[in-house]
Amino acid sequence: MRIGELAGIVGITTRAVRHYHRIGLLAEPPRQSNGYREYSLRDAAELARIRRLTELGLSLDEVRDVLADDVGKELSEVLAELDADLARQEQAIRQRRARLAQLLLQAEEGRLPAESPVSPELAALFEDMARASARLPGPEPAMAAKERELLALLETGSPGGDRSWLDAMMHSLSADPEAMRRAYEVYAQLDELAEAAEDDPRVERTARAVLDSIPDEVAQAMTGSDVGKAVEDGGFAHAFFADFAPAQAAAVRRTIELLEERDG
Repeated sequence: MRIGELAGIVGITTRAVRHYHRIGLLAEPPRQSNGYREYSLRDAAELARIRRLTELGLSLDEVRDVLADDVGKELSEVLAELDADLARQEQAIRQRRARLAQLLLQAEEGRLPAESPVSPELAALFEDMARASARLPGPEPAMAAKERELLALLETGSPGGDRSWLDAMMHSLSADPEAMRRAYEVYAQLDELAEAAEDDPRVERTARAVLDSIPDEVAQAMTGSDVGKAVEDGGFAHAFFADFAPAQAAAVRRTIELLEERDG
């Protein structure tokens, strides 16, 4: 039979058959005198087995191992590995669905942060910020939204990494009822520097206000973490400071200097 007939019997495309030939998965019969390849029933049976194995989820490399005569693994071993891999995928899917359920509940209750999805810990912090913002007499300071965006970025950049800075921040906020209020006062002070010059006397006052709002445990956690290094070095630091107005950047730099003096 010709390649089209072979593919039709097995239920795949001729393109797939040719691909299996190219990668050595299916032996290619020699051409006949008329220039066409003639496939046997054995070729069809082999091709059908390839299809069944791929439908189980085996990669083409794994299928090749199963079909090879000198392979060290039996089919049962490959299937056991596949089953274990699928079990890991099922667990990951369950975890993702649980996280999606949390996000959907937040959305239904109107508590979904604009920066979502973020970790449950960071989402809780953003909810605290939303409550603090709702108590303000006016609009939320722009610097508060900028900080949420930055925190989401820093957390995403180190998934599974050192999260001591976030844990310390959450602990300090829960331990001190006034911490969030002071943070919003600092946001407002930083907003006031948006149109100021770098030598404005408010820069020093704002830097010291920022310093006073950072608990020791948060400062210590960030100093030795990847987050602290990212803010101090390289292209990220350049982009970080470029996102501020000149006086705001000056206040943040001065805060870092004051932190180093305090920790030193």
